Amino acid sequence: MIEPWRTLLIVGLSIAAVVVLVLRVRLPAFLALLIVALATGLAFGAEPARVLEAVRKGSGEALGFVAVVIGLGAMLGGLLEASGGVATIANRLLDRFGERRAPWALTAIGIIVGIPLFFDVAFIILVPLLATLSQRAGRRVIYFALPVLAGLMTMHALLPPHPGPVAVAELLGADYGLLAAYGLVCGIPAAILAGPVFAKLAHGAPGFGAFAAPPAFDEDAPRLSPLGFGWALVGMLVPLLLILTAAVAGVLLPDGTPRDVIGFIGHPFVALVLACLLVTVVLVRGGTAMAVASDVMTRALAPAGLMVLVVGAGAAYKEVLIQSGAGQQVSDVVASAQLPVLLFAFLIAGFVRLVQGSATVAMVTAAGLCGPIVAAAALSPGRIALVTIAIGAGASIASHVNDTGFWLVKQYLGLTEAQTFRSWTIASTIAGVTIFAVAAGLWRFV
Repeated sequence: MIEPWRTLLIVGLSIAAVVVLVLRVRLPAFLALLIVALATGLAFGAEPARVLEAVRKGSGEALGFVAVVIGLGAMLGGLLEASGGVATIANRLLDRFGERRAPWALTAIGIIVGIPLFFDVAFIILVPLLATLSQRAGRRVIYFALPVLAGLMTMHALLPPHPGPVAVAELLGADYGLLAAYGLVCGIPAAILAGPVFAKLAHGAPGFGAFAAPPAFDEDAPRLSPLGFGWALVGMLVPLLLILTAAVAGVLLPDGTPRDVIGFIGHPFVALVLACLLVTVVLVRGGTAMAVASDVMTRALAPAGLMVLVVGAGAAYKEVLIQSGAGQQVSDVVASAQLPVLLFAFLIAGFVRLVQGSATVAMVTAAGLCGPIVAAAALSPGRIALVTIAIGAGASIASHVNDTGFWLVKQYLGLTEAQTFRSWTIASTIAGVTIFAVAAGLWRFV
């Protein structure tokens, strides 16, 4: 195994290479990520065959789920957009809350939806609404998107049933009830600061450029028969409610046919298929020709293809970093320092997150190193829950080019790479630091 300083050097150079290739050389992000992934694997001394296998594994595992969700989400969004459904919802939301209060309502939506749903699934379903709100209000998309993203991100990092918090809770022996309670106490202030508060500051700051419609919107797509507010809302909420029902059933119902059936219907694939079918049936009954509705869905898949490729390349780069063992080496260096357990947990997760991109891997790595310390310190259940939260906080910071979420946000919101750094990367860091600060404040009281 190579020396830790060389590991950090290779990782740092690889991240810089992605930034330079995309921002300066202007290579497509898909090509730049693949080039850097291959070069990084070879720089770590891996055999060429293993590097190629890591690229295949990373992109294949990500696309096996994300590609289907992106495709179905694009089709549903295309139907709702071409029928005026998302415009109707956006108008009603703005009329009810106003432009100034809408980001606060969206933060609440992100928190509520983010408890049961995976980050990428919920974001893909909600992004047509965010883009339409932006166009309707004449504001940059980040003004409405960051509040939702902040809510989704904090819940994904802190609360079960998301895989990272569950894995950490199992490794540290955290109480799920305390984890949920403290997770909300720490996560809500973080979502507020990283969401509506930062969105207001970022929206007025220079460097974000004029808003351009996200690539999922096809101005030349045919218009469908109008979809009323009720059916538009149903079409958007059906997949969310089905997935939520499946999550609840998985916890409350015993093993057996009812649980399996609900779990099947509530899988994101099936839930999105049913939502597409429901909206299509309503539109056809309202006078839209089936061929026209099919054309809208087909057109919606074209920009989705680019999104899929970029996310897949980002996942390949991340997998190369994971298999290199860079995260573990960084963890070992940090572990040699004498630090308070809460700060140690936060820094370990943060360093691993920066190095290899995956929040879940960062959380599991940090939990593995913190486990013996937590056991030896004989911490109270409340403090164990706070250590779990500190790990989630560290794993949330600085989403950048080695994180598939970075590219998902960039592509779906129609941002440049620089704009994504200024908005999403900073917002994720604000959220992580705020979560840790609140957890540290609670430490002496539990």
